Amino acid sequence: MAHRAPSETLATHTVTNQPPDYAPCDLWRTDTALREAVRREGAGWAEEALASLGAEAGSAGVMEWGEQANRHPPEFRPFDRYGRRIDEVEFHPAYHSLMETAFRHRIQAIAWTAGRPGGHVAHAAMGYLMTQAEAGVLCPVAMTYAAVPALKRQPELAAEWLPRLLSDRYDPRFIPAVEKTGATIGMAMTEKQGGSDVRANTTVAHPLDGGGAGRPYRLTGHKWFCSAPMSDAFLTLARTGGGLSCFLVPRWLPDGTRNAIRIQRLKDKLGNRSNASAEIDYDGAEAVMIGEEGRGVAGIIEMVHHTRLDCGYAAAGLMRAALSRALHHAGHRSAFGDLLIRQPLMRPVLADLALESEAAVALVLRVARAFDAGEADPAARAFARLAVAIMKYWVAKRCPALVYEALECHGGNGYVEDGIMPRLYREAPLNAIWEGSGNVIALDVLRTLDREPAALAALETELAATRGMDARLDGWVAGIRSMLTDPAALVPQARRLVERLALALQAGLLLRHAPPAVADAFCASRLGGDWGHLFGTLPPGTDTDAILERAGAPG
Repeated sequence: MAHRAPSETLATHTVTNQPPDYAPCDLWRTDTALREAVRREGAGWAEEALASLGAEAGSAGVMEWGEQANRHPPEFRPFDRYGRRIDEVEFHPAYHSLMETAFRHRIQAIAWTAGRPGGHVAHAAMGYLMTQAEAGVLCPVAMTYAAVPALKRQPELAAEWLPRLLSDRYDPRFIPAVEKTGATIGMAMTEKQGGSDVRANTTVAHPLDGGGAGRPYRLTGHKWFCSAPMSDAFLTLARTGGGLSCFLVPRWLPDGTRNAIRIQRLKDKLGNRSNASAEIDYDGAEAVMIGEEGRGVAGIIEMVHHTRLDCGYAAAGLMRAALSRALHHAGHRSAFGDLLIRQPLMRPVLADLALESEAAVALVLRVARAFDAGEADPAARAFARLAVAIMKYWVAKRCPALVYEALECHGGNGYVEDGIMPRLYREAPLNAIWEGSGNVIALDVLRTLDREPAALAALETELAATRGMDARLDGWVAGIRSMLTDPAALVPQARRLVERLALALQAGLLLRHAPPAVADAFCASRLGGDWGHLFGTLPPGTDTDAILERAGAPG
């Protein structure tokens, strides 16, 4: 039998019909909906900074850091080589590079240091862009941002800590905060027995010097979730004789010794793997009370209020990342004789995802504007209090469905770990769970509507701005008002109410600011009932060409 010479050996196959690498991709310049929303919501002055971040976050190097930080998750080091307890968490260098990028662009600081309206809009837009490179680092960034209003309740703590938190220098060293060029804040609230019901917490705080606001205490107890356990300090809740109170717990004590914060283990989470979450014990840890004794929940709600904004931008950022990857794949992959992007059944799927993504970023940045205006306008502050919960509930819950459908657009390639889609899919449920899961948020919306007449009035003003623009939205809003006439029946219907409120707000924003093709398709499908149960079932006659062109689909 004849044998081929080595020079005659045939290749098994050649690689064709596969898309090129996604990165580099300018995340700012390719996102028309984001750029327009930033300008109309008052942060046009930040465009240069956003353009810089968008180019860097979409670079091949930063995208690779995101991959590495997830492939090499943090590791817990309870002891040093000599057996001394150290309670440290070790991160891959890629994680620190991502954190350095976030701090250098001042994502955690710009809302507080801009000195002009639009700071929270710029913060949300920056977080949205950075999420598309890697979401895990946005957890400590978000908590550091959100700790600012809580710390301001105790001026002497604010004077000490805010310069560190608002620095553009990320300092990963595990040394006393007073020696660092920048610092981060974590959060430890929930306990095993209570979860979101923090009033069931059992951690106790004993005064060391008479007690009261700004005074030292010693804490004993456990926390079931401590986010970012290598932070320089934590906001936490503990019981005193006067009730549940808020405390700042530093990692280091004034004498340069480690505080008695014992990490028991790191959580093995579904997603968000680059970021550490831990179970911890306070073994007589020293802390300082923030604000009035017994008013801990009220004090910490300011932090939660702001981190909910971050949950919204993170979910919207994940949605945009998934959509962009689906568009990229479909624009370079052929099947059945043509590119996927040109296939008549694929185009409605991609267009439907684009509608959802644009509605999400529009609502997030509108809410961020209310945060900015709320510093001087009570009506805006009331609207922000209500709308951030509505936004967080809906955008975060829509994220997993969108990411899944975008993953499916890749076929089998979307399901293997070589690409980013599995990571996005694991990350997608997170923001609906953190800072209040669905039922907690829905009940919070009901409480706000019941107890804060100004919030309901501000909502009515927002909804009235689009009266008469679209009959479908007018009918939708009338249905909301009908629900609100019977408060006693609302608890079992709270999710339905919040969903309807979110869709009304999104539709109103698109009618006022998006092209007619986008607004009409959204109203017809989401409000008019001309929609199926899954993405890709838009009404006949939808202008998918216009929607996809706006979303940045390849030609």
